[in-house]
Amino acid sequence: MDATPKKAPLETPLAERYRAANVNLAPYFGVLLPTRFADPADEQRLARQTAVLVDTNFRAAFSLTGPDRVRYLNAVMTNNVRDLKPNQGTIGLLLNSQGHILDELETLAFDDSILILGHAFNCEATAATLDKFIIMDDAMLTDRSDHTGMLAIEGPAAMAIVNEVAGVDLTLLEQYTHVETSVASANGAIACDLVRQSLYGFPGAEFIVARENIAELRQALEAAARKHGGAPIGYEALNALRLEAGIPWFGTDFGEHQIPHEAGLEKSHISYTKGCYTGQEIVERVRSRGHVNKRLTGLAFGGAEIPERGAALTAGGAEAGEVTSAAFSPLLGRAMGLGYVRREHDRIGEKLQCGSLSAEVIELPLPGAATKESA
Repeated sequence: MDATPKKAPLETPLAERYRAANVNLAPYFGVLLPTRFADPADEQRLARQTAVLVDTNFRAAFSLTGPDRVRYLNAVMTNNVRDLKPNQGTIGLLLNSQGHILDELETLAFDDSILILGHAFNCEATAATLDKFIIMDDAMLTDRSDHTGMLAIEGPAAMAIVNEVAGVDLTLLEQYTHVETSVASANGAIACDLVRQSLYGFPGAEFIVARENIAELRQALEAAARKHGGAPIGYEALNALRLEAGIPWFGTDFGEHQIPHEAGLEKSHISYTKGCYTGQEIVERVRSRGHVNKRLTGLAFGGAEIPERGAALTAGGAEAGEVTSAAFSPLLGRAMGLGYVRREHDRIGEKLQCGSLSAEVIELPLPGAATKESA
């Protein structure tokens, strides 16, 4: 489930509403979020066939202002922030000087500011790291996490729903492109920023709203989703969907003990033409070497039993890696997941052992799952 640091978990701002409706909460990304609203198998079916509403209040939000904001952030992020125009965005990593991953960050460019979306469980550490690098730059970082709420709509019907509620045509937006819009509610229009976003590989959008409006926005979005046969989804079903799509989670599948190439993020989260940034020397060294000693891979297990996070993978009785996350996959009809496998055993089809379970290295995404590229 959750592999973030073991401290008292934060709560989604919708927690009391969930409790009043007898919805169970559990820690994901270090935040208490809904596990399920109905049978997870039914929630996954709706996610594939129509659209689902996701509580994404696991994020931290920082506003970066000042004339040097772009130059400064480009010097600490792995992806290209320098060339973002207003309403564009990207996803990248914050690394330390050894190339280890400190956070996964989305950066959204506005006319006079940049919104940085990280992870709430890591908020203090990320803020401290970003502040540390503001030395001679005229830039100011402000933590907006307590004032920000987030919800997402995703699935085949998401484009139609977003067009209906927000008047935005997602087909015109690239991933992480964002627009200012509003959503009609019983009490009037709710101002939002809408980001084209994919959590489990299908088309989707994330709504960023003032926290005091999050409950009202949820009510409006849930009504719109149900109109199309959709419903809210919990993280038990979402976890399986994102594993089938091969989408790793920060704090669970990668973090401070990994470098980008080990986590398979070198194509999606790194620019090789943007110039210098913290940790670049390590990234370039690994790139020139052409391989890493272990790599995050897809795994299929020999039955419905779900291995624990950290379960050892072996080959011929020798250590071969470990599991980072797992779930039951309806597409496979058995348990599957992600894990780090040593280079000599990471070929597709390689047979491994996980305790009493057989394990096999598989290609992701699974047939039938979407990808962020197709979203």
